[in-house]
Amino acid sequence: MFNRFRNKRVVTEAGPGQWALMWGRLRRNKTAMVALVVLLIIIFCAIFADVIANYETKVLLQDASQRLQGPSLQHWFGTDAFGRDLFARTIHGARYSLIFGVVCTAISLCAGCILGSVAAYFGGVVDAVIVRVVDAMMSIPYTLLALSLVTALGTGLKSMIIAIVVANVPSFTRMIRSVVLTVVRQDYIEAARASGSSDIAIIFTHVLPNAIGPIVVNATMSVAGLIMSAAGLSFIGMGIQPPAPEWGNMLNEAISWMRQAPHVVIVPGVAIIITALCFNLLGDGLTDALDPKHRV
Repeated sequence: MFNRFRNKRVVTEAGPGQWALMWGRLRRNKTAMVALVVLLIIIFCAIFADVIANYETKVLLQDASQRLQGPSLQHWFGTDAFGRDLFARTIHGARYSLIFGVVCTAISLCAGCILGSVAAYFGGVVDAVIVRVVDAMMSIPYTLLALSLVTALGTGLKSMIIAIVVANVPSFTRMIRSVVLTVVRQDYIEAARASGSSDIAIIFTHVLPNAIGPIVVNATMSVAGLIMSAAGLSFIGMGIQPPAPEWGNMLNEAISWMRQAPHVVIVPGVAIIITALCFNLLGDGLTDALDPKHRV
């Protein structure tokens, strides 16, 4: 995905007109627009989850008389082994997944932008040190690094965020460094240096704005991977703990009842798949919209 940008960098600075063209191309991509609409619906449900379904009475309250009920008008997605409404737990669980995915991506992206930009812009010893550290961290398998950090920090949302951010910063740093390397060679960067602009000003006003395309694409697709990482950690008991309605937790609690009541596994599983798929499809749409060969 990223190589499509690296070899076709536009040599002029980005402006509002280019973003308008990008949005026009994205709107013509029906798959990406469907994914965007679905994501907006999921985000809406997550934001107004308390209005749609009360947390105390619908998400946490157990009712043995309603356990493992199939989908109905009363319980749209059915109930789990404790008689809790799966629709309510699913939309409240979207909060955990979206917050985790967006927050981890934002923090990792900020750290990666700083490290990658500094390495590419200054080069020399600074670049060599940052690249060696990044290479060393990336030599450790991603899952092993995340699990090790969660084990050391303890379970919970904060520990998960720290662990996943640390595990993701190296990949963001490498990606942003590669993009920035193509930008710093452009004439307008040399002109900014000649005009007396400071290095920090050049990085934040000229370099990063013109590297924003592939950064946005990678960030969008990263959210999908982080949502699945969060679900995976919670599923094995290393993430958010019950009774919080996190999708990985819901899968973990439901696995024992998979044959008796398959809907308890299907509902959180489909929620994870749809959300991750929509972020990936939107990322693909942004890739095509920002690809210079599609520009008119």
